[in-house]
Amino acid sequence: MAEGNVPEVSDSSFETDILKSDKPVLVDFWAAWCGPCRAIAPVVKELAEEYADRLKVAKMNVDENPATPSKYGIRAIPTLLFFKDGKLADQITGAVSKNIIERGIKKILET
Repeated sequence: MAEGNVPEVSDSSFETDILKSDKPVLVDFWAAWCGPCRAIAPVVKELAEEYADRLKVAKMNVDENPATPSKYGIRAIPTLLFFKDGKLADQITGAVSKNIIERGIKKILET
């Protein structure tokens, strides 16, 4: 289940919720059985709150929604994809630190 104020998106809602967003978007691809995914979930939630005015953050369960991860070549989780203007702008794979995720956020906000 998605953390707090981080909404869950699905294969069917991905285009509307993510690709057509008026803000840059960070999507956290995860699975319930994935320990590293659970480890970064609080960090993703914290960053969603910190950047709420400039960045949309969402989560996608890869087991329940296999089409979108396959389309973007996701082979390992957690994977964070950054979208801007409907296009993939950056990607981070693995349970990384808050600083690394924040660097990705700042990069997408500055371009």
